[in-house]
Amino acid sequence: MKHQPVLFYTATILKWLPLLENSKYKQIIIDSLAYLVEHKRCKVYAFVIMPNHIHILWKMQGGHKKENVQRDFLKFTSQMIRMDLKANQVPILKKFYVNAKDRQFQFWQRNSLSIEMKSREMMEQKLDYIHHNPVQGKWRLVDDLIEYKYSSVRFYELDRQNEYPFLSHYMEYFE
Repeated sequence: MKHQPVLFYTATILKWLPLLENSKYKQIIIDSLAYLVEHKRCKVYAFVIMPNHIHILWKMQGGHKKENVQRDFLKFTSQMIRMDLKANQVPILKKFYVNAKDRQFQFWQRNSLSIEMKSREMMEQKLDYIHHNPVQGKWRLVDDLIEYKYSSVRFYELDRQNEYPFLSHYMEYFE
């Protein structure tokens, strides 16, 4: 069987709104990633959740197509966020009103980015990019990237495997 490629995946919140500043919504994303791994739909090697976008290094498993996994991930996280906003934050929910044929609200921009990693060097460059995202210029979410909780950086830098047990080390891909 052909080796499934690792993908660098980026999904952005509609209109770049900072919806993911809310820790509850970050947790929805983390729980969804854990679910996908637990059900052997993908392996997750790295992630970061920023205020208005996410980056993931992942590989599909068991014959699952990236389009289906990505669709299900975005659909599930949207439904969970919509339910919470409807119950607790109606004014924020209204910012995501689209009245499209197939939906009233939209949280993720269409056409998420998915780039195949063609080498170890490329994968390591994206891993570094993901982990440094929270300390970059316009964001400055933390002073030290190790402080940022919503990322896989501590898995790699501090060997904290219990923090996000769904993560796999990227070097496993090259064994």
